[in-house]
Amino acid sequence: MTVSIPDPPRSTGEAVRPTRRALVAGSVGNFIEWYEFGVYGYFATVIAANFFTPEGGNDLEGLVKTYASFALAFFFRPIGAAVFGRLGDRIGRRPVLILVVLLMTAATTLIGLLPTYDTVGAAAPWLLTFLRVLQGLSAGGEFGGAVSIMTEFAPDGRRGLYGAWQSFTVALGLLGGAGVAALLATVLSEQALNDWGWRLPFVLTLPMGLGALWLRLRLEETPAFRGAGGTDKRVGGAVAPLPTPPAAEVAWAIVLGAGRIMGWAAAGYTFLVVLPSYLQSTLGASFRQALIATVVANLGFAASIIPAGWLSDRIGRRPVMLSGAALVTVSAIPLLNLLQDTDRSNLVKGMAVFAAGAAVGLMAGPGPAMLAEMFPTRVRYTGLGLAYALSNAVFSGCAGLIITKTIERTGEVDIPAYYTTVTCAISLLALLTLRGDDHRGPLSEGRGDSHGDGRGDERGVGRCG
Repeated sequence: MTVSIPDPPRSTGEAVRPTRRALVAGSVGNFIEWYEFGVYGYFATVIAANFFTPEGGNDLEGLVKTYASFALAFFFRPIGAAVFGRLGDRIGRRPVLILVVLLMTAATTLIGLLPTYDTVGAAAPWLLTFLRVLQGLSAGGEFGGAVSIMTEFAPDGRRGLYGAWQSFTVALGLLGGAGVAALLATVLSEQALNDWGWRLPFVLTLPMGLGALWLRLRLEETPAFRGAGGTDKRVGGAVAPLPTPPAAEVAWAIVLGAGRIMGWAAAGYTFLVVLPSYLQSTLGASFRQALIATVVANLGFAASIIPAGWLSDRIGRRPVMLSGAALVTVSAIPLLNLLQDTDRSNLVKGMAVFAAGAAVGLMAGPGPAMLAEMFPTRVRYTGLGLAYALSNAVFSGCAGLIITKTIERTGEVDIPAYYTTVTCAISLLALLTLRGDDHRGPLSEGRGDSHGDGRGDERGVGRCG
């Protein structure tokens, strides 16, 4: 799979090894973003009671509305990916990443300061939804820039490893959110947690965001973006920027990329974020029990990401990601049946959710590099950002809403397993279009070049084999 306009190959003198600063600055925004999205998911039942459930209202209906707000933010991600991605491909990765972390930090902090339904009535859910929209816009611009930074600084042959840090900081963000939620649930009474304790994790984003801003202000622009400004063509003696690939080819690459990661998106959110609310509302688990299960699943997710990215640099993205999608496809239903079995020990259930998280990590580790390799520098920020945002809007953002609403209507408690099985099975088909050698060669050659000599590929977007 490749875009037909190759980027200029970097000479040895131009090659810049990724620095610790670039990796940290590129990933810190992801940590904040997913910390907040995790916190929102973990406190979904509390938020539902405070913002979406008037006195005497139905708790499950309030939870559905909470997830609707959750999903709405995801549907603004593609807009953010398009707007900020276009800016990032025109003016640079650095200034846009500074802008999106400011927007994310402000919106998240303000959620922790919002008045509730009891205070301002019907205005409360609208204010919350507005801030969720701002978060969706900023999150849409975050992924494309962060992955571009990591993979464009990465040495050839190590893009999988460096891109995996994006997914790893997602895991750290979800774990951080779960850890803060578990700590508050332990030290505060249930009444205090519902009244004001839920606000603390959101306000905590402010110092984290200021730290991220400081790091990104010190970040340099990537050599790939500087090179794409026109180092290989001269028109009338002036340096001209490289042409942009045909829009239809880029659009097909975005759709295919979204299909390749839809299983990662759906299974990741089902196992790592939606699980607490499912365990509480459907299986009758306590808030603490649900959070512990989610922490264990996220630990499995985090444990496999970096090894999966590293392995994909050795044997290719295709076999590693296919393994993850296949494992989730065949194990989702048995996993949920095990969680429903009251005779099974907590140890066995813990091992099962750990393994489920690890299977998702096999897709998430190589995923960022795989997406980056589908687009040349001139459209990389926009292309990979849109592929990721579209997949997450449909299959992550809607996961909680689809699962909760379907269980409410049908009473079928296996809905989460059916959802992840179907999406991962479709992802398997899309991942089969990956070439086995797409991980080889410089990123700047125009993806999928199997020659390793800088010739690129002439067949354009949509090459599947």
